[in-house]
Amino acid sequence: MNSEDQKKIEKIINDRKKAHRFYDHHSTVYQSFVNMEKVTFAEGSLAKKYKELVALGISIRINCESCVEWHIKQAIDSGATEEEIIEAIGVGIEMGGGPATVTARFAMYVLEFYSEAI
Repeated sequence: MNSEDQKKIEKIINDRKKAHRFYDHHSTVYQSFVNMEKVTFAEGSLAKKYKELVALGISIRINCESCVEWHIKQAIDSGATEEEIIEAIGVGIEMGGGPATVTARFAMYVLEFYSEAI
C-alpha cells in the first residue's frame, strides 16, 4: 500500500470520528441511526461477523469507501479471517460487476492497513 492510500484510510477514520459531533449535539436522527446500527449488528441468528461480511459486500456494490473501511474493521474485530473478508469482497464484485472492482481494490488496501490486527 502506498502512503497516499494509507492517508486516505486514516482520513476516513478521522472524518468519521469528527462526524460523531452530530450525536454529541443530541441529533435524534443520528441517535436513531446509531441505535438501529447497534440492533442490526447485534448477535442473533447470524453472528455479527457474518453481518459485517454481508455489509462489506453491499458496501463494495454501492461504492462506499467509508463503509468498506468500517465493515472490514468491524468484521476483523468480530473474528473474521482475511480469507473470509476476501470472499466477501468477491461477492461484492460479482453483485456490482466491473465498477465494483474499483471499490474492491480499495477494500484490499483497507485489509492491508489492518493486516496486523488479524
